[in-house]
Amino acid sequence: MLHASFTDHVYPLHTHDTWGVLIVDHGAVAYDLEHDRHGATHSDVTLLPPHVPHDGRSATSSGFRKRVLYLEHDQFDEHLIGRAVDCPTLVDSPLRAGIARLHQALRHPDDEFEAESRLALVRERLEQHLHRSLPPPSRARDSGLARQLRHLLDARIATGLSLSEASRLLNTDATYLVRCFSREYGMPPHRYLTGRRLDHARRLLLAGQPAAAVAQEVGFFDQSHLTRHFKGLLGVTPTAYGDRRGARVDTAPPHGRAPGQ
Repeated sequence: MLHASFTDHVYPLHTHDTWGVLIVDHGAVAYDLEHDRHGATHSDVTLLPPHVPHDGRSATSSGFRKRVLYLEHDQFDEHLIGRAVDCPTLVDSPLRAGIARLHQALRHPDDEFEAESRLALVRERLEQHLHRSLPPPSRARDSGLARQLRHLLDARIATGLSLSEASRLLNTDATYLVRCFSREYGMPPHRYLTGRRLDHARRLLLAGQPAAAVAQEVGFFDQSHLTRHFKGLLGVTPTAYGDRRGARVDTAPPHGRAPGQ
């Protein structure tokens, strides 16, 4: 991936051997793709095909800020290159939001399962655009398959697994697996696994184990990885949470009185 900001820089004509997926966070980009003039704004997703000459420059005096994903050329069939040349601009707000979330996941290489899941959904949506076959919102539901993945995640809390491994073990398509699980449980599988790890971490911290040891035992990459997710969910660091283990909240009412009396 690439994150960049430019004011005066102008890209000369060049090519890539990958597919480029561009979103603009500020300003606007003007570019020529195989002799045709195009533009990219904040609301667009731009798909630049491999081996096709293009340039790039700011469309405004204030410059632009962009994020780009580069996907290997074999991620989509070669015959789809022409369709991307004909229509490189995709107006699809859910796709753009999914790409932004994928960029966020990729900033943390210790969250590989999340990045892999988000990439599968982005790739599927891009392919649907290229085939001109956008379906209605997915209603994929397979309770049995979703339960199988949940049991697999429960058994692999500490060791974890990749999305490709899960799809191989369950003999199904990775994207379909993510959709079925999300539909059944209201969250993607990577978030479920993180939640289970945090539940386990809370118990160990309250038992007096140090945060560094807890991180390793419950499957986080290191203490900082645990801290980021723990603080995101509970608003405190694991160390601060563990330091409160001596405090107890008495929820029982005083003797002889009912709650609220």
